[in-house]
Amino acid sequence: MTDNLATKTKKRPGRKPQQKPAPLPDERLERVSGWGGACHSLSHVYRPTTIEQLQDVFRLAREHGRTVGIRGGGNSYGDPAMNAENILLDLRRMTRILEWNPGNGRIRVEPGVTLQQMWNYVLEDGWWIPVATGTMKITIGGGAGMNVHGKNAYKIGTFGDNILEFDLMLPSGQIITCSRDENSDIFHAAIGGAGMLGVFTAITMQMKRVYSGLLRVQGWTEPDLYHAMDYLEQNQKEADYQVGWLDAFTKGKQLGRAEMHRADYLLPGEDPNPTQTLRLDNQYLPENILGIVPKSSIWMFQRPFWNNFGMRFVNIGKFRAAWLKGPHMALQSHAAFHFLLDYFDWRKPFGPGGLIQYQPFIPVDTAEKAFADILTLCQKRRLPNYLTVMKRHRPDPFLLTHGLDGFSMAMDFKITNRNRPRMVKLAQEMDEIVLKAGGRFYFAKDSTLHPETAVAYLGQDAVDQFKALKQRCDPDNILQSNLWRRVFS
Repeated sequence: MTDNLATKTKKRPGRKPQQKPAPLPDERLERVSGWGGACHSLSHVYRPTTIEQLQDVFRLAREHGRTVGIRGGGNSYGDPAMNAENILLDLRRMTRILEWNPGNGRIRVEPGVTLQQMWNYVLEDGWWIPVATGTMKITIGGGAGMNVHGKNAYKIGTFGDNILEFDLMLPSGQIITCSRDENSDIFHAAIGGAGMLGVFTAITMQMKRVYSGLLRVQGWTEPDLYHAMDYLEQNQKEADYQVGWLDAFTKGKQLGRAEMHRADYLLPGEDPNPTQTLRLDNQYLPENILGIVPKSSIWMFQRPFWNNFGMRFVNIGKFRAAWLKGPHMALQSHAAFHFLLDYFDWRKPFGPGGLIQYQPFIPVDTAEKAFADILTLCQKRRLPNYLTVMKRHRPDPFLLTHGLDGFSMAMDFKITNRNRPRMVKLAQEMDEIVLKAGGRFYFAKDSTLHPETAVAYLGQDAVDQFKALKQRCDPDNILQSNLWRRVFS
């Protein structure tokens, strides 16, 4: 049983039926969804804690004629961490810190360690995670498999750019070590490979030295898309982090007007009391919004506005409040600046249909027109995106990469039973704009890509190289996921 946003592929006539797989224990069967809640499937979920238990699951899969998918924190919006009617490895119990060197900032962890667990472990020694996503709940294995990025992608690169080496278990049970010098081809393919070559069993990363638990954060507004993009472009060398929130409901000269944020590390000596600001007690997010409303209940106040009419006024109000506040600066903790998705459950206001995120990556020269065309198209189709976030990026060396010298625009769309077919059609129209502009896509956010679109942006050579590596690492094609079958089969 599977429920994906993209149109299901029809069976080819005249195809011989496959042998029915052997049954697995019913008590392992669970309903699994993407983070956005717009797609679901049933899988037999196993939660190993050791290398030996991982090997046992692959042995079980071969004996029962089943495929195996891999799931970390379950924070991918779509279906890369789903494997309908087959085995799903949930790695969240493999959470040991294997090695930590506070002298050089190198850490080695199991794949189920979360960003939260990692920064909690290193911060008081004066280190911070090099790449922070919008939530601290992702696992390190998931971050590597999706090659995630943060608000400093233009400067420090992606998650994979900060991985030194990893151990990878192949479906045969063999474990190989991969780095830029050893098994380099697999290193550059498994990072961003969505778990289709093997299971990370240990990952070594380089942390970022910091001299304070605080960041210097600046906020202001820009009147339109051009000025927002121009700031991100002109301040790459100076700013440690930068991001723009766009009002997707505006038109004409105000199209893409934005609230901007920039954050910079404090230099040595700027924080008069770094020992205190680096303490974990001074980093955790508040339990109440504005000191009054519990985070767990804030969605109930938001839901009445989570529709096309209400969100227009939410966006107007958000921009107007930022404009009235004017340019400002404040000191903010690392956790408070980075993990906005952890302030409250962003999914609940969207309702039972959930949301999808569409995030194209467009080269510098074509990004402004492409983004303007996409924002205008969404308005024309009466499917506006409720939250729009823009970032600057740089290329990376990984095989199935979304990285390029340009910008990304992440857009959240509400899904209902009524708009689902129109949303699929809109995604295909946006795909055409992105491909025409020389853009790319991001598996961690994708719910709608088709095989021809993936080949068009990755290139047939890259797809063929990855499939050849998969044949080498996984000759029986045991590792699969809903995304893999949708996009590459």
